[in-house]
Amino acid sequence: MQNNELTLSVREISTTDIESITNYWTNASDDFLTAMGVDLNKMPQKEFWKEMLSDQLALSYKEKKSYCIIWILNGKETGHSNVNKIIFGEEAYMHLHIWDQSIRQKGLGQNFIKMTLPYFFEKLELKKIYCEPYSLNPAPNKTLIKAGFEFVKKYIPTPGFLNFEQEVNQWVMTFEKFNHHK
Repeated sequence: MQNNELTLSVREISTTDIESITNYWTNASDDFLTAMGVDLNKMPQKEFWKEMLSDQLALSYKEKKSYCIIWILNGKETGHSNVNKIIFGEEAYMHLHIWDQSIRQKGLGQNFIKMTLPYFFEKLELKKIYCEPYSLNPAPNKTLIKAGFEFVKKYIPTPGFLNFEQEVNQWVMTFEKFNHHK
């Protein structure tokens, strides 16, 4: 699969995406979730996802606790990137999710990230975007390098409300670097 044969686009989340994102999380295999660093005992039910996503859609950019961009391949919604731990005007933490297993590890992620970053930087007025993938999950770590993120450190936190304590690689993209390479 070559990127030049494909049409990639991105857009902000809408109410029509809530079901797809909810299904991505609630229908994923235990092995897939664990490989992402998810603590299976912390996985919420469908209603939590639907309510949380609906609530975030209703908030202004300054009020959002999470902000999501939908990834589209050849006209079909196929993944998303979201940020959380948002400090408006300062920083946020990015997450990357390709829903369709058949298109994972095909080199699409870096292009989707490059198309997504303008939304995060501009709408949330960010100076820095961090991403902290599980160090044992090679795909997002390789993708972040290709997308121009800089390695900051390797450390052991519990990175999010869904995660178990784990070693992560922290990556950063500053607005200055992003703006310079646009």
